[in-house]
Amino acid sequence: MLATDTKCGLQIGQLLVSQGWLTEENLHKALDYQRRTGNAMLLGEVLQELHICTEEQIMEALAIGYGVPFARISPRVADPKVIDILPREFLDRHRVLPLFKVRNRLTLAVNEPANVFLLEEVGRMTGCEVLVVCATAKDIKATLETHLPSANIFAIDEMLDEENPTGELAMIEEKGDDIADMEAAAQGSPVIKLVNYLIFHAVREGASDIHIEPDDNFLRVRYRVDGSLYEKIRPPYKMLPAISSRIKIMARLDISERRLPQDGGIHVLMENQPIDLRVSTMPGQNGEKIVIRIIDNRNILVNLEKLGFAYETLKQWRKVIASPNGIVLVTGPTGSGKSTTLYSVLNELNADDVNISTVEDPVEFNLPRVNQFQVNEQVGFTFSAALRSLLRQDPDIIMLGEIRDGETSRVAVQAALTGHLVLSTLHTNDAPGAITRLLNIGVEPYLVSASVMAVLAQRLVRKICTNCKAPYDVAEGTRVMAERVAGPIETFYHGVGCAKCRNSGYSGRIGIYELLVPDDAMRDKITAAPSVNELRAMAAETGMVTLRQDGMAKVKAGITTVEEVLSATAA
Repeated sequence: MLATDTKCGLQIGQLLVSQGWLTEENLHKALDYQRRTGNAMLLGEVLQELHICTEEQIMEALAIGYGVPFARISPRVADPKVIDILPREFLDRHRVLPLFKVRNRLTLAVNEPANVFLLEEVGRMTGCEVLVVCATAKDIKATLETHLPSANIFAIDEMLDEENPTGELAMIEEKGDDIADMEAAAQGSPVIKLVNYLIFHAVREGASDIHIEPDDNFLRVRYRVDGSLYEKIRPPYKMLPAISSRIKIMARLDISERRLPQDGGIHVLMENQPIDLRVSTMPGQNGEKIVIRIIDNRNILVNLEKLGFAYETLKQWRKVIASPNGIVLVTGPTGSGKSTTLYSVLNELNADDVNISTVEDPVEFNLPRVNQFQVNEQVGFTFSAALRSLLRQDPDIIMLGEIRDGETSRVAVQAALTGHLVLSTLHTNDAPGAITRLLNIGVEPYLVSASVMAVLAQRLVRKICTNCKAPYDVAEGTRVMAERVAGPIETFYHGVGCAKCRNSGYSGRIGIYELLVPDDAMRDKITAAPSVNELRAMAAETGMVTLRQDGMAKVKAGITTVEEVLSATAA
């Protein structure tokens, strides 16, 4: 519901015209439409219905008319402690959002600045002086849904004793196959505390995955941190059914189904910050194995400068993503950071004058002011079907989670050749391999040549722990090989191992990159459907920095080890 269209005789239409967001011709068109509908819609609603103005433009014009600030709010802006100052039911019903509280002054985001009675009621309920800012209904809704717990959002701050996390579990007796018994055990305090403990510490330690693995007579929990697995704890084996049932309840899965794999999702709050979990269960010989993928929304949006690009590569990459049309591909195996790179690109390109739309499976992070769509293959909403529909939505930039088949690739090429910038991923070992992959799945060579603007291949390598970093001597053969790629290297470094890095010698990860931007000669070659080896040779002639070369440059800079780079670029 938009706010009223007038204040002191000043109309929303004239405000939009004065700001240059609406022409007089379109204003008369909207007014005629409003009259034909019997004035059943406000003018602001009509302008949105006809796609003449955006909700942001209308709300900003209203803010100007009422003499209050306009704010583009997001979950990162709001203070979770201040949101709790008003009951959730009140916030949902009136679509208002408390932002800040300084002494006795409460800053409140509203969608209807004319509703003075609402503001008076908020003042009475909080005992505060209310300062108003205008915001769109969708931004208020998205922020409320992120911060306020609901039936399917779990707070995980109640922890077990960190010195003895499995101590209470010994009191739990082994249950039979009765579903009621399993559900009761899953709702028991020790089981809830254990699952909370596992999630809490996985997030705190920067893990990307939690593996709960039953063996013949024991149960172990491992975390994947910086790409490597390490064992965290070993709960009693008899607790597996209760732990499994607890996780299934949180993920809204069928706790009675233990013979088939299941997939689901969990939304949790950790220290008032939202974190998404993806759950996968798989029946095994010794019981169900459970893997929980952690999508920490606090870390997914990273500036491109922080991803590890070399200066010249980043300069070239920024030039590529500024293209008005064409296909830009990011390639690499699962877990190589492709999604983070694409989200960082979208975050940089996101602007009020650009329509960005994504098709994903699943949507990993909610980007403000970006239209995101979730694939649902069960109802026929596939990547290709979604992309076809999306082309009728007047997009400027399209991000496809993955190009999986010939049909999707052909529609993506069509979109790129008709004036859209298309970002997507492929699973190939290097950048030239993406070209031959498109050819192999059925895209005509001349279409690949005309549409592909660039391919970025990437890997993640572990960084040396700065707390225990020290020089060391490598084998002579390794030194010769590294210097052949990167030139003379004065000192090689590694981590000797310490408590901070769990004695691994590594802490954190950084990207290594290979950016292929086809020139005219390569485009001519692509039309002849060349082999991947021919493309690699041409790319080398044009000066493309390979994954191994970029990795060895980071070895030379003392960021990572030669062993890490060799392992990541072995293919």
